[in-house]
Amino acid sequence: MKVVVEKHPLAIRWFHWLNFPILSLMLWSGLWIYWANDVYRLGWGSTTLLQFFPTSFYQAFHLDHKLAQGMAWHFVLMWAFLLNGLLYVLYTAISGEWRYLLPTRHSFQEAVQVTLHDLGLRKNGPPIRKFNGAQQLAYTAVILMGVGSVLTGLAMYQPVQLGWLTQLLGGYETARLLHFALTVGYVLFFIVHIAQVVRAGWNNFRAMVAGFELKDVDPATRNVLAGPTALPAGDTPSKQQ
Repeated sequence: MKVVVEKHPLAIRWFHWLNFPILSLMLWSGLWIYWANDVYRLGWGSTTLLQFFPTSFYQAFHLDHKLAQGMAWHFVLMWAFLLNGLLYVLYTAISGEWRYLLPTRHSFQEAVQVTLHDLGLRKNGPPIRKFNGAQQLAYTAVILMGVGSVLTGLAMYQPVQLGWLTQLLGGYETARLLHFALTVGYVLFFIVHIAQVVRAGWNNFRAMVAGFELKDVDPATRNVLAGPTALPAGDTPSKQQ
């Protein structure tokens, strides 16, 4: 027997789906800005192992010679990104959702176990609850990354007016390097996040779209048998199918 189990509130889903296009557009406009001074590479001395974005990349996607346009779009989107993030944090604090998201003293150990399981090195799956330790660490890290992106971005945008902030972050060049590193972190998070969504299947994706999952239950005990949103004994699923 299957039942409908509520998972993500409407507000969480809205914040999630608003943040994705905002951050994607910020990454795109950031490339317009980065074109003007694309100094970062992997290598040493005069030897370059990897140039992040060659000239052909900028030309193929028409990203070159758009510095002013990129700065204008990036700064406007920053306010949308900041507002969405603040409302998200405020909602989790008021609603109590933070209890599911905030890491505990067991989260690091669980994160290792989840990683080993995902790599096929451990048979036992992650704990059966809304968010496991790896998810708690990842989602909390993204919030902190967002704060870092805003602060480093402001330090670069107004290095004179906000000189105290720029100096606090180690100077303009250090702030720029941190901003770039955080951007790389977002891209890596996107890749892993999307891969995990595909791996988890349609039921998990539907939970972030519609707010519920379909779960198998034991007809005798009415307990959910498996999945990240298991119901404790005695609780009743929201709707039978």
